[in-house]
Amino acid sequence: MFKAKKTTGVSQAKLATLIAHDVQIAGNLEFSDGLRMDGHVKGNVTGRPGEQTLLVVSDQGSITGNVVAYDIVINGTITGDVTVEHFVELQSNAHVNGNIYYQQLRMDVGASVEGKLTKRDNTLAPVETPRLSSEMTSDYSNS
Repeated sequence: MFKAKKTTGVSQAKLATLIAHDVQIAGNLEFSDGLRMDGHVKGNVTGRPGEQTLLVVSDQGSITGNVVAYDIVINGTITGDVTVEHFVELQSNAHVNGNIYYQQLRMDVGASVEGKLTKRDNTLAPVETPRLSSEMTSDYSNS
């Protein structure tokens, strides 16, 4: 008689890793399970492919690089493209300077995106992490 509601939102993954507010990382980062980012990363941040990873970027956190994960909650700053396999939530302090590729999106008042929001087709395979422009330049300068 009653239809079951579709579940939307973040899956229940545990936040196994914390990058504290006073930590700065230069380089690419791959994680599994869940990652809470209160610190700063200059490099790509990628959830392990094939896993239902969760990335939480707090209001203190920032990432300068491309981001790929299953679920992402953003309340800080990301400068780079964001690719989400399932659900992205942009909270009120979120600032994204780049494109967001998503299947499901929630955006609170106050969040800002300087880029395109593109809904992904459910049938597409997971997208590989795009390379930073500095990585592409170094590849060409070595030839």
